[in-house]
Amino acid sequence: MATSQVETVSTSADKAKLAAAFALVIAALVAFYLLGKQGQIAQWGALIVGLAAAVVVFMVSEPGKQFVAFGRDAWKEVKKVVWPTRKEAIQMTAYVFGFVVIMALFLWLTDKTLEWLFYDAILGWKK
Repeated sequence: MATSQVETVSTSADKAKLAAAFALVIAALVAFYLLGKQGQIAQWGALIVGLAAAVVVFMVSEPGKQFVAFGRDAWKEVKKVVWPTRKEAIQMTAYVFGFVVIMALFLWLTDKTLEWLFYDAILGWKK
């Protein structure tokens, strides 16, 4: 049985770093809208610099380090994936299409049989 541990931000320094990162994101957005009359270069520059600073502050916090470690582990797992060959992918696609066609025919025949049974044979309604 697998157990999952929930890790929370525990140190006040990490909480302060996360709060600072959040404040930098808000400041970047506010600067973007307040610098509308200064031109697009100033707007986008303030936004990009503010967001970059927020990312840097987040990455030096413990949750940021855990996020980077998670990304590295995920990338290692992606490298382990064995992708199907072109031939295998085409075969599996053909199996799926074949199944869909057979199921569609089955459902159509079932629908028409029940329609005939109820409307024509039992109720006597003619179309």
